[in-house]
Amino acid sequence: MNKSIVIIGAGLSGLYLGYLLKKAGFTIKIVEANDRIGGRIFTKKTHDTPVELGATWLWKYNKELMALCQELKLTLFEQAMAGEALFEATTASTVQRFKLPANQDISYRIAGGTLALLEQLAAHFSEDELLLNATVKTIKEQGNAIEVITEHSTFIADSVVSTMPPQLLVNSIHFPVALDDELVDVANHCHTWMKDSIKFAVVYKTPFWKKKGLSGTGFSHVGPFTEIYDHSDVAHKRFALMGFLNGNLAAETKAQREVLVKHQLLKFFGDDGENYLSYEEMVWSQAPLTTTATDTYLNPHANNGHPIFQNMYLNGKFIVAGSETSPSYGGYMEGAIYRGHQIALLLKTTFL
Repeated sequence: MNKSIVIIGAGLSGLYLGYLLKKAGFTIKIVEANDRIGGRIFTKKTHDTPVELGATWLWKYNKELMALCQELKLTLFEQAMAGEALFEATTASTVQRFKLPANQDISYRIAGGTLALLEQLAAHFSEDELLLNATVKTIKEQGNAIEVITEHSTFIADSVVSTMPPQLLVNSIHFPVALDDELVDVANHCHTWMKDSIKFAVVYKTPFWKKKGLSGTGFSHVGPFTEIYDHSDVAHKRFALMGFLNGNLAAETKAQREVLVKHQLLKFFGDDGENYLSYEEMVWSQAPLTTTATDTYLNPHANNGHPIFQNMYLNGKFIVAGSETSPSYGGYMEGAIYRGHQIALLLKTTFL
């Protein structure tokens, strides 16, 4: 085919699109500003225990994602929910135990962490095809081609696909020939999935909550963490709890948040709760490769999958992709896979 594509971003969207395009015969290059792959998938290993500080779950109705996991021979396992859950209504009230309702949609996790999905995709690329620490500064047309300029290199391609969050894209990359005004406006009002989240995990030596007849699931209307779940590994050899913190705590320091979480764990689980091996967290609003300084509050999934993202720009050489641009499951991992199929089909139709 001899057609070259530069993909900006090595999150799930970028890696999956690269995987599809390479199989179709395109010459591809994926450039990633971060020093790791994954974007908002972030599996961190602590005390030999993988904990998810980004995307975590998938469901049977995520048919595209499920099919990809099967194709890559990844092992899925059910989120542990056996046992009673806990609920905190007010700061003054005691924590209540309750039975979780039956017949809920089963959520699944990937053995080894969500990162395993990325690693399986990344294994298909050479060092020349997947570049980390490569921040794109400028994108411009160059005759019949398009040029991508990073801090240290310049790449010429037939087409460029951005998988960055749209709002981050229009606020961090320079286009000498300005992008469509309506595209920029919609992108600036397009919600970036995970940007409002603070995820945390605490690793333990034993799953003490199970001995208490608890599932590890908990909810709070007033505490620093609003939700918490069992986060032990598939082999039941590594044990953790993981959840979400109140977004208002983003202005506090990590040490301050940990003190608050430790106090709430004590209230929920007794002395066992505060005797953890490690506390980990990720404040996504402070991740420079996720959000921008101009970022303001947007309703969840606002403008995700907007029709304007379906257009091609710079005379058909530039495509805005990524999970937020997907008309199906926009903002989720499933959306990243769905949009990957869309873009791969579009490029094959354009160049074949």
